[in-house]
Amino acid sequence: MDWYPLLNSLRIAAASTVVVFLAGIWLANLVARAPRGVRAVLDVVLTLPLVLPPTVVGYLLLLMLGPRRPLGLWFMETFSIKLTMVWYAAVFATVVVSFPLMYRTARGAFESFDQTLADAARTLGRSDAWVFWRVKLPCCRQGIVAGSVLAFARALGEYGATSMIAGYTPGSTATVSTTVYQLWRTGDDALALQWVLVNLAISAVVLIAMNMFEARQREGAAPRVRRRSVG
Repeated sequence: MDWYPLLNSLRIAAASTVVVFLAGIWLANLVARAPRGVRAVLDVVLTLPLVLPPTVVGYLLLLMLGPRRPLGLWFMETFSIKLTMVWYAAVFATVVVSFPLMYRTARGAFESFDQTLADAARTLGRSDAWVFWRVKLPCCRQGIVAGSVLAFARALGEYGATSMIAGYTPGSTATVSTTVYQLWRTGDDALALQWVLVNLAISAVVLIAMNMFEARQREGAAPRVRRRSVG
């Protein structure tokens, strides 16, 4: 059994999760603090990939990054780098389709944050950056971790946009999802089922880890609540 599709899927999911994590918390924090009208518009734009069919996302990416499109052509002529039909093209696809999960989860966490904690830190002379990284982000870490895990799981199982922008080349661009489709198409149901079970196992492990983290967070919060009530 060739394990390349799994290794490729894992590195694509890991790379896209890093990008989505940084972009998601930044934009979620920005939108949470924006005026209501601006927030509504930005929320629609940033969440749109969540409701678009993955093939539509892949088509739009091809319109932007294709070798005959301005951006793709410029990268090819300037850096001799292809932006489609290579393994890292799948990172572009997974970033787009998994971003709304990270963004919406982080935004919900930021909106529930007790702003008086940040105000108290500022009265002590702390900068906004210090408040964000040392106060706000730790308080919202449960939502941030949940969003990151969901984004990773979504990127790991992405097929539609990935197949359009990266294609399927064994040993080069193949992922677990595209491999399952190709094996089914060629009638190799037994091997396709093996890859399905591998994907199910990884997804289950990821979700169990997230549930364990959330349970540990709740258990850690309970003693603090009891101490406050006793005090």
